[in-house]
Amino acid sequence: MLPPLGRQRVEDAIRQPVHIQHFPLDSAGKPIQQGSTVFDSYGTDASNPYAPFSSKMDWEIARWSKLLGPGSNCLDRLLSIEGLPEALGLSFTNVRHLNQIVDQLPTGRPRFRCKEINVAGETYEVYYRDALECIKSLYGDPNFAGDLIFKPERHYTDADRTLRMYHDMHTGTWWWDLQKDLEKETPGATIIPVIISTDKTRLTTFKGKTAYPVYMTIGNIPKDIRRKPSLGSQILLAYLPTARLEHITNKSARRRTAANLFHACMRKILERLKDAGNNGVAMASGDGVVRRCHPIFAAHVGDYPEQVLVTGVNYRKCPCCPADLDDHSHADGPFRDLNAVLDALETVDLLARKQACKAAGIKPIFQPYWQDLPYADPFLSITPDILHQLYQGVIKHLVAWIKTAFSQTEIDARCRSLPRNHHVRVFTKGITSLYQLTGREHADIARILLGLVADMPLPDGMSPVRLVRCVRAILDFLYLSQYPVHTSETLMLLRDALTRFHDNKQVFVDLGVRDDFEIPKLHFLDHWAYLIRRLGSPDNFNTEYTERLHIDLAKDAYEATNGKDEFPQMTLWLERHEKLVRHERYVSWCLAGRPPLQSLTHLAHKPPPDRVKMTKHPSKKAVPLETLQTEYGAPLFKNALAQYAVKCCHPNYSTRQVENAAVNVPFTFSSVPVYHKAKFWLGDLHNHRLSSDEWDVLHATPARRDKRGRHVDGQFDTAMVKMTNDAGYTGVQGYLVGQVKVIFSLPKQALQHMFVGAVHQPPQYLAYVEWFTKFTTPHSVHGMYTIKRSLNDRGDRHASVISLRAIRRSTYLFPVFGPTVPAGWTSGNVLDRCSKFYVDPFSDRHAYHTIH
Repeated sequence: MLPPLGRQRVEDAIRQPVHIQHFPLDSAGKPIQQGSTVFDSYGTDASNPYAPFSSKMDWEIARWSKLLGPGSNCLDRLLSIEGLPEALGLSFTNVRHLNQIVDQLPTGRPRFRCKEINVAGETYEVYYRDALECIKSLYGDPNFAGDLIFKPERHYTDADRTLRMYHDMHTGTWWWDLQKDLEKETPGATIIPVIISTDKTRLTTFKGKTAYPVYMTIGNIPKDIRRKPSLGSQILLAYLPTARLEHITNKSARRRTAANLFHACMRKILERLKDAGNNGVAMASGDGVVRRCHPIFAAHVGDYPEQVLVTGVNYRKCPCCPADLDDHSHADGPFRDLNAVLDALETVDLLARKQACKAAGIKPIFQPYWQDLPYADPFLSITPDILHQLYQGVIKHLVAWIKTAFSQTEIDARCRSLPRNHHVRVFTKGITSLYQLTGREHADIARILLGLVADMPLPDGMSPVRLVRCVRAILDFLYLSQYPVHTSETLMLLRDALTRFHDNKQVFVDLGVRDDFEIPKLHFLDHWAYLIRRLGSPDNFNTEYTERLHIDLAKDAYEATNGKDEFPQMTLWLERHEKLVRHERYVSWCLAGRPPLQSLTHLAHKPPPDRVKMTKHPSKKAVPLETLQTEYGAPLFKNALAQYAVKCCHPNYSTRQVENAAVNVPFTFSSVPVYHKAKFWLGDLHNHRLSSDEWDVLHATPARRDKRGRHVDGQFDTAMVKMTNDAGYTGVQGYLVGQVKVIFSLPKQALQHMFVGAVHQPPQYLAYVEWFTKFTTPHSVHGMYTIKRSLNDRGDRHASVISLRAIRRSTYLFPVFGPTVPAGWTSGNVLDRCSKFYVDPFSDRHAYHTIH
C-alpha cells in the first residue's frame, strides 16, 4: 500500500501555487503582426446579426430544426402546413430551401474532399479535409483565442524548482526540447502540437456498417477544453476506407494490404504538414494575432490495434520499445531506434528491405505516413490511455483472474450485499455472469474490487495476502494515473504501485490462473511515467473522448442519411452542422455587444456559488418526530437536538452539563421539514480540477413503496464529517465517519423557544448523524481504514445533530463479511447488521485524493 504520509505530502504539493519557468528565448511564439479577428471579418450583415436569416424567429427555427429538431421529412411536412411559414415570417418554405440558406453561411472549417487511393491494384475512396486548413481553423477559432498556448513552460510546486509538475502538453519535456531545436534553426517559431486519434466504430447495430473516423486537435488548446466535445476543439479530419479486403484470401497479405492502405490514406491526408512543419506558415489566432506556426505531429491516440498499425510493429509487441513483454526494465528507454527504422524503410531492394525492417523491429510497410513528417517519432507518439489500456485492458484482466481465483458464488453474494451510494453501482445480479463490459462498467467494478477480496478466503487455505496486494497496487496505479496534475513524486508513486504488483503477481501463477504475464497493455504501463513527463498527464489523450466523438461526428451523421452511399451525405451534413454552430456563436457574440474574447478555461473552472446545494422546497414539509424515530431510524433525535440547542446557547458547557441541561429544553413543535438528499461540491479553489462531475449526492431516504406496491429499501448514506478546525482538504485527521439519518430544517417555533439567547444561531440545514469510531492505522495489507459503530455503555449508538455544512462528502463503507456473506444480509440492511467496515478510498477520484 502507499505510505499515508507520502500521499499527504504529495497531495499538499499539488495544491501549492504554481511557480512557472518561462521559456528563456523571447523569440519563441512571438507575434508577427496584428490582423482582424475572425468574427470582425465574418462577412454577414452588420445591421442584422442573424443574416442570412431575416429575423430572430427565422434563425431560431432554423437552428432548432437543423441542430435539435426532427428529420427532414418531418420538417417538410410541418412547413407544408398552409400559412405556417408566412405566419412565422420564415424565409424558407422547405428543407431544400433551408439548406440553400445554410450553405450561404461563412465556412469556418474546410470542406471534405474525396480522393481515390490505389493500393495493391485496388482503388479505395477516402473522404478527408486538408489537414493544414483544419489546423488553421482550430488555431483561429475565436472561441479558443483567450486560451491558446504559444510556447512551453516548466511548472514547479516550489520557488526552488525542486518538484516539477506535468499537466497540459506545454509543461512536458517534448515541447520544451523541440522549441530549443527550432529556435536554433529558425527563431520565432510557434509550435502547434498535432494530436491524431483513430478508431473504428459501428454505425448500425444489425447491418454491419462501420466508419473509420480520424480526429484531429492541437496541443495549444488546454486539455480542459479539448476533453469537452461540446466546445468543438476536435475536428473530424477524415473517414478512412473500411473495406474488409475479402478478395485477398491470404491472411498475412490481407493484414499487409490493410496496413499499407491505412498509411497511404494518412500520408495523403497529412502531406501538407511536411513543408509547414519544416518552414512554418503564417497563422492568425482568433484574436487576429499572426504568428509563424510549425504544425508538428506529436501524438497518435488509439487502442492497442491502432498503436500496432501506426508504428508498424508486430502484434503482441510493445509499440514503444524493443523489449520482451515480460521485461520491465525499459521504463525510461531505450525505445525503438527511429533512425534505424527510417534507414530500413529507405532500402531499395525488396528482400533486403524486408530483412532490414525485421532487424529494426517493424513490418515492411510501404511509406508509413510519419516517415517524412518533420520531428516525428511514432514510437514516442503513442500515448497512455486510461480507457483502453487500463479499464478495458489491465482491469479487465484483473477481474477475470479474480473470478477464476475465488468462488464466483461468493463474489456475486458480496456484490449483491454492498450498500448503495451515489458513486458506487450495486450489481444486483453479481459480476461473474457479465460479458462484453464497457469501460464504464469496468470502472464501476474497480470501485468495489478491493472490498470484495479484502477478507475473502482463497481455496485450499492459501493466503490471499499477495493477491490483495496485487489488487491494491493496480488500483493505486489506476487512480494515480488519473491525477489531473502529476509531479516527480506522483510519478514515483506510480512506479512504486507497478513494482508492488510485479512483486506479488506470482500468486496468480501459483493459483493456476496465469502461466505468464506477456500482456502488451500491462507491459506498456512501464512507459507511463516517461510519457507523462514527455507529453503531459494522461487526461490529455484519453480515448474516452474519441468514443464520445463517434456519437456526434459519425453515428448522428449516419442517422441523417438514407443509408445508401452514406459518406457523401455524412460529410455534407457535418459541414452544415459546423456552419450552424459557428453562426450560433457569432450571433451570441453580437447580441452580447461584441465583447473581448473570453477564456473558456476560466469559465469552466468557475466555482459554484455555494458548496452545499439543496432543493428549493423540502422533500416532506412536516414529518412528525415520532416518524423520524420509526421510519428514519433516529431514536435519539429529540435528545440529540436538545443537546445541540444547549451547545448553541452555552458553548462552554462540559459534556455532563450539556446532557443535564438538555432534559429541560422545551419542544413546542411536533414535526420538522425533511430533505431526502443534499448535494455537495467536491472541488476546491486551490486544487486542480478532477473531472467534469464534481458533485456528490448524500441520501437520507426512508423505505417506501413504489407505484406498483413493491418495497424499496431506504438509503441512509455515510459521510465524512469535519470535527476540528485543523481538518484539511486531504487526509482523515480531524474527520469522523457518520451515517446521516435525517436532513432537516428547524421550524419557527424551535428558533423562538429552543435557541433563546444562543451565542450561535443554528444554520438553515441540520443533520442527525450516527457515529463510527475514530480512524486509527490503515490495514497493513490492503491499506484501508477499519471502523466500527460508536456505542455507549448500554450498547446504544452515539448520535448527534450537526450542521449540514460540517459534512465534507459522502463516504463508502465496505462491510467486513468474513469468510462468507451471512444469511439475510442485503444491500438495504447491511449497514445496520454489519459491525465492522472498511473505508473505501476508490469510490471516486476525489475520495482517492482525500481519504488516505
